[in-house]
Amino acid sequence: MIIGAIDRFYPSFMERFMSRQMFRYGVCGGSNMLLDMVLYFLFYQLLYRKECLHIGAVTISAEIAAFLTVFPITFFTGLWLAKNVSFRNSTLKNVTQGGRYFMVVLLNIGVKYFGLKLLVEVLGWFPSVSNAVLTILTVLISYLLQKNFSFRGHSE
Repeated sequence: MIIGAIDRFYPSFMERFMSRQMFRYGVCGGSNMLLDMVLYFLFYQLLYRKECLHIGAVTISAEIAAFLTVFPITFFTGLWLAKNVSFRNSTLKNVTQGGRYFMVVLLNIGVKYFGLKLLVEVLGWFPSVSNAVLTILTVLISYLLQKNFSFRGHSE
């Protein structure tokens, strides 16, 4: 059902520039990113109310607590969408796909973190421009690694 809905918006002229699989991946990834942003906003504003979370002797800022709460949700929705929509014909075992998917997600978090440090703090770029450049970079890295590593052996 999800694939049919996505494919309705895939224009035939796009075949020259972007495969149907890449289009599906983009829609799924964009949808998961939107879910992440909405949940983060709701958790930060409403659940943690912009206040630190105190767990015994440990204090976690509201922004980190919201990230830690949202991450598992969007990790599993992203994995499910990639496995069942974008790369549904992978021949790898589920546990292998999940582990590899997790490694790619961690790599992207690292690229984004260290990239922001480099571009903003060392090179003096604007944070928003840096974030946009790094988002494009991590989407490309993610697609290539998911296609050729996490869900290898798939057919479109």
